[in-house]
Amino acid sequence: MQRLRVFARVLRVVLVVLFGLGMAALFTLYEALRIPASAERRQRWSQLFMRTLSNALPFKVRVIGQLPQQPMLWVSNHVSWTDIPLLGMLAPLSFLSKAEVRTWPVAGWLALKAGTLFIRRGGSDSQLLRKQISQHLQQACPLLIFPESTTTDGRSLRTFHGRLLAGAIDTHVALQPVALRYLRDAQIDTIAPFVGDDDLLSHLMRLFAHDCGEVQIQLLAPISSTGEERAALAFKAQQAVQDALFGVDASAVQPLRRVKAA
Repeated sequence: MQRLRVFARVLRVVLVVLFGLGMAALFTLYEALRIPASAERRQRWSQLFMRTLSNALPFKVRVIGQLPQQPMLWVSNHVSWTDIPLLGMLAPLSFLSKAEVRTWPVAGWLALKAGTLFIRRGGSDSQLLRKQISQHLQQACPLLIFPESTTTDGRSLRTFHGRLLAGAIDTHVALQPVALRYLRDAQIDTIAPFVGDDDLLSHLMRLFAHDCGEVQIQLLAPISSTGEERAALAFKAQQAVQDALFGVDASAVQPLRRVKAA
């Protein structure tokens, strides 16, 4: 029975990926025909794909808080590759991703066509990255970054890097802090984290072999970037996420809505 369930879940994800490839191919055709494909349009299509993919993942999702009513720079703690579809389904978003993702089969191409910005770890192109983020935000297109620059096991929070927030200061765009928590049997989930030398396929098969876990997504109070230094702004965002994850009883907070995944 378990094997049948895993097969059904894998098949569903494969169908979703094929759907995404079709969308990406359409944007490639637009480019070949020189038909403009705005960032806003890419974000709307990307949200549709992320929502479809999230529904295929074995999670019950609880969203707490209010979605922002204006474009912001979203900043979130980072636990797994599943963070991307789970957050991307909430609103039309673009993402900042490590450059290695661009070389991943299928996923890299999908990310590129969705308008993802890529960053090199330890790269010396800080000014170029700052300009790219600023230009993106100036187009009133929300952008999500993971300022820890790596994933964790969900039990702690790494330092938020202020250099990734400079674009928000330049454009006076507020931050939307997000706190992600993965739970299984009311405890920190040890299956969902995607850390170390784990590979995507193995991680996906482990997820599908288990019952549904729970994901809590807390949309915290926005933080103004006006007049802030990037280090101070990063600290404020980190402290907000830290308090939400480890300093507040999440059961005492009323959810905005529940989104159930099969």
